[in-house]
Amino acid sequence: MFTIDDLADRLGGYLPQDEIQQVKRAFYYAEQAHDGQRRRSGEPYVTHPLAVANILANMHMDHQSLMAAMLHDVIEDTGVGKDALAEQFGKPVAELVDGVSKLTQITFEDKAVAQAENFQKMVLAMSRDIRVIIVKLADRLHNMRTLGALRPEKKRRIARETLEIYARIASRLGINTIRVELEDLSFQALHPMRAERIKRAVSSARGNRRSAIRQLQAALQKSLDDEGLPATVVGRQKHLLSIYKKMRDQRKSFAEIMDVFGFRILCDDVDSCYRILGVVHNLYKPVPGRFKDYIAIPKANGYQSLHTTLFGSGGMPIEVQIRTREMEAMANNGIAAHWLYKAGQTQHPIAEGSHARARAWVKGLLEMQRHAGDSLEFIEHVKNDLFPDDIYVFTPKGDIMELPQGATVIDFAYSVHTDIGNSCIACRIDRHLAPLSTRLESGQTLDIITAPGARPNLAWLNFVVTAKARSAIRHALKHQQQTEAVQLGRRLLNKTLANAETSLEELPEGVLDALLAELALKNEDALLESIGLGTRVAHVIARRLIDLQQGKEKSVATPEARPHGPIVISGAEGMVIKFARCCHPLPGDTVIGHLSVGKGIVVHRAECRNLREHKDDPDKLFALEWSNDIQEDFPVALRLELESRRGLVAELAGLITDADANIERIGIEERDARLSTVNLTLSVRNRIHLARIIKRLRNLPHVGKISRVGN
Repeated sequence: MFTIDDLADRLGGYLPQDEIQQVKRAFYYAEQAHDGQRRRSGEPYVTHPLAVANILANMHMDHQSLMAAMLHDVIEDTGVGKDALAEQFGKPVAELVDGVSKLTQITFEDKAVAQAENFQKMVLAMSRDIRVIIVKLADRLHNMRTLGALRPEKKRRIARETLEIYARIASRLGINTIRVELEDLSFQALHPMRAERIKRAVSSARGNRRSAIRQLQAALQKSLDDEGLPATVVGRQKHLLSIYKKMRDQRKSFAEIMDVFGFRILCDDVDSCYRILGVVHNLYKPVPGRFKDYIAIPKANGYQSLHTTLFGSGGMPIEVQIRTREMEAMANNGIAAHWLYKAGQTQHPIAEGSHARARAWVKGLLEMQRHAGDSLEFIEHVKNDLFPDDIYVFTPKGDIMELPQGATVIDFAYSVHTDIGNSCIACRIDRHLAPLSTRLESGQTLDIITAPGARPNLAWLNFVVTAKARSAIRHALKHQQQTEAVQLGRRLLNKTLANAETSLEELPEGVLDALLAELALKNEDALLESIGLGTRVAHVIARRLIDLQQGKEKSVATPEARPHGPIVISGAEGMVIKFARCCHPLPGDTVIGHLSVGKGIVVHRAECRNLREHKDDPDKLFALEWSNDIQEDFPVALRLELESRRGLVAELAGLITDADANIERIGIEERDARLSTVNLTLSVRNRIHLARIIKRLRNLPHVGKISRVGN
């Protein structure tokens, strides 16, 4: 059984004696605090924190992290408080322990909400001290190693959470050793039979291929020795989950996956990495398009290496990774290497860079957390953002920006700054104008064009891929809708109050406050927003305000309290005035507004059949009137019946373009060999513009019936 003395001996390799004594003191404190407590396996509980500290010792973590590992369950499982820990071991250790502690004091009805809330707390703790997540990962790793004592359904739940969140965080922070083990342990818990079969097959294949591996390794090593390059060639093992994923995703057999030989070459400096690359390319022919230089442009988690694939003897593929020993330590320990080098009193640039990237990532998480509607929405953003295959693009000044595969111009704009994303209107890619939805490729240079009054578009959510962009767009749209709903609510309420020859601004002091208290609303904007979004009816609120003004106790909604005169619309009101797709109203049409809950006013043509559904609820129907100053274009649907002939679509498109209109959608249905029906959606200015287009269409030969589509 592993003891505290065994751990102290290991720590002697990199920590001074006074710090080792502090770690031992934390262990004895935890042992006393957990006295009498046992794990599900029957072992004394203190074996768990000791094992967690041992995992951190493998990564050469600092003494405060090891003390936090010893004490990480003390606040949760014993009567010891955070202040008592701070008094005993100092504030930094107490903060670390508090950050790692779970939220078991709070009970949630929904397990998913509990996990999401836990993760939010962890993000806040990480923002104060990034070591919190490293201790948490070590804690989760030991729990995964000892899953055997749990019920099968609990095993699967913990394994799924580990795979979705913790393994991805380990990957994002570059801690490869923990990431690989977490993935394999989760895979074994979720799919025990598949994992066991693959494990046996790997063991068998490794035995069969031993001589071939030795020959390739010897050939690579000899070629390096002949060139006088001091380097070590080691075999690279595939882990269980990566084999399973490749078999599943690429639809390959186990034999095809194991046909690839993998080697890692470790050397002393970056210059040697590139010289070794030349040697192996001379020895075996490289596979075109399979070379990646992660030394010049590291991955987002700080990973650096040269990757190449070679044609071995008999065409056997050989995957080779070339890196320095420091890069190897970074690949295995990721951000933890920051403390490894710090312990040696050296500020290594690779470790420092990884730490800076991790801090930037946590800062991005905090921004997402502020913008997310709730904890579940936040954790979905995080899941999407945790495991990207990166591309690298450049700003006009030459700075490199890392983005996930499939990222668009909008994603880039938001990665630069939220304000730039919110106000972007166009983009130049390599000095050429490009749509905002363009998918980016590595090596491109982007220049974002912004405008002061620009706002995010709801359609952007259909193509953005980064969590930061998605949460920022949703936040901006929500704020925009809220602002517009308040403005619409004010218009509706003032229109109704005008019938009593008053307005919101003219009401006596205290009347509005009395109504807000009666409705349990915090301020005037909340009331106006609820009217603008249709959750409250303007004339009922107006009647109550008038009653309160007159000192009456009861409010009675009367016909006299209806809005005074029609509401004027221009089409540029934003998100709280929408135009019905069923009837496509145009300026010049007689229109009626329906106040739809959560949407605002939906504008219909007066003859629209869908308005009949609301005849029993006249309180939510409003007379509308078009403004004299309309700059917008509006969609309208037409159906044409005409004789089929070649060049028909081109002729229609030319005529409509000449009439200063745009075709948004066109579809052709063949009724028989001679006749066709064409369905058109056009953008036009008003009813007169549409009449002019229809007149031109009627002048075309072979055109029969033309009708405007709508209820």
